Amino acid sequence: MDDLYEKIVSQRRGFAWLAGKMPGFSGYMEHTSRRTADRMMREHVARELRSQLDQFNAAEKALVQNGGLHFMNQAKSIRTKFQTLIDRIATDAPGYSGFFAANRITPDDLEAIYAFDEAMLRYVEDFSEKIEQLRQAITNRDGVEEALAQLDALTIEANRAYDLRDDVLKGIV
Repeated sequence: MDDLYEKIVSQRRGFAWLAGKMPGFSGYMEHTSRRTADRMMREHVARELRSQLDQFNAAEKALVQNGGLHFMNQAKSIRTKFQTLIDRIATDAPGYSGFFAANRITPDDLEAIYAFDEAMLRYVEDFSEKIEQLRQAITNRDGVEEALAQLDALTIEANRAYDLRDDVLKGIV
């Protein structure tokens, strides 16, 4: 029995070979890997954006403490759009299942999706920069309205970019 065991183990070709022998299995594994990667990416981006939203909330408090109560409607609108973006990213269904699974994903589709994922990470950096500009404006008591307008425009743009990502996943673009 030991010789047979040694023979079997020594001739093992690995999981990839085995999976290649089962029709449809490698495609299933690719789908599973893509769904997992999509979920992990979205969780990471949502976590990073939540951190930026916390920074915005702190800046908003500083704004109130420095007499900027008249900016609260604008700040509330920004916070709502920001939170909506985070919620969408965090709770969206995986992008490689459902309707999408019925269509074969092409390398070009994957490249477009990766480009949108990269863009979402750049938006994290952009939010950090704009929130810092808001902090500076609050400290200097100058340019607050402009800083808020830039943050508002950024929340709108980031939400539109996520819409486009959804369109790619659904095969609309």
